Amino acid sequence: MSAMDTDEASVVLPSSTTSGLSISLHPLPILNISEHLTRRKLQTNSSSPFVLGALLGTQSGREVEIVNTFELAVEPNTQNVDHGFLVSRRDQYKQVFPSLEFIGWYTVTNQPTAAHIALHEQFTAYCSTPLLLILQTSYAHVGGDVNAQTLPFKAYEPTIEIRERTSRSVFIEAPYNVETGEAERIAVDWTARGGGSGTSLESHLQTQRAAVKMLHDRILVLVSYVSDVVAGKSPRDNATLRSISALIASLPATENKNFRAEFDTEYEDVQLTAFLSTMTKSVNTLNDLVDKHGVLTSGRDERGGPRRRMGRQGTMGGDWDRVH
Repeated sequence: MSAMDTDEASVVLPSSTTSGLSISLHPLPILNISEHLTRRKLQTNSSSPFVLGALLGTQSGREVEIVNTFELAVEPNTQNVDHGFLVSRRDQYKQVFPSLEFIGWYTVTNQPTAAHIALHEQFTAYCSTPLLLILQTSYAHVGGDVNAQTLPFKAYEPTIEIRERTSRSVFIEAPYNVETGEAERIAVDWTARGGGSGTSLESHLQTQRAAVKMLHDRILVLVSYVSDVVAGKSPRDNATLRSISALIASLPATENKNFRAEFDTEYEDVQLTAFLSTMTKSVNTLNDLVDKHGVLTSGRDERGGPRRRMGRQGTMGGDWDRVH
């Protein structure tokens, strides 16, 4: 159980009460929340760490899209949201993704409780009805529950329940579907394929290396065959030689005059760019050195003596005579 789970009365309305929201959940928030939980477990050495983050997306009427997330910070020794951090990160995402708005928050728990209601109130300043998305760590899929999908996530919409002339804040479970675009499907598939044997980059480089090695081995076979034919060690096969000749003819003419001129121009451009980059770094280093020297010498001028004494230090012998 999460640190916020208790045995108090449920703050979730029964399943007979339905939400009118239409929620689309993208793969990126799913991956982000799962990774956040795994990292927090390793950092805190706890099986049920406190996880808190913000949901970013779009809302048009009763249609909501959860597109991205970012982690939230809390004040030390409390579960109060660090609002300065929240506003700063929200504004940073807004600059990169102008269409995305703060639409809710996420956490890890089995079931929302009164503690989550209190935490939920802290987000109403940024969104009138912020959504709650939870990751259930003790999830057990029930085949007949179509809204549960195959993921351990549940979405909740906040509302007010009036009972016996008193009102209280509660949640209504809202159904969702997983929405993926073409780019997201490609990214998720690429990540899944790369994760089986190390990192995705490592897997990609190993594949490229294997392909280059295979090409190199086959070129060596062709070179060996042609050499043996020329030396009279192998029988001459005209069909094979014609195929080799056609393959060579299809290669770019690297010795063509125009090709060589264009290649030299591109090579010079690359070298010039690298040279300019090195010069820029050197100038920045020199500029920092001049600034530090200026600060050092200005401090000596203000104190007086040291700079004038440096002016008289013509030789080490003169300094030694003055000391003794």
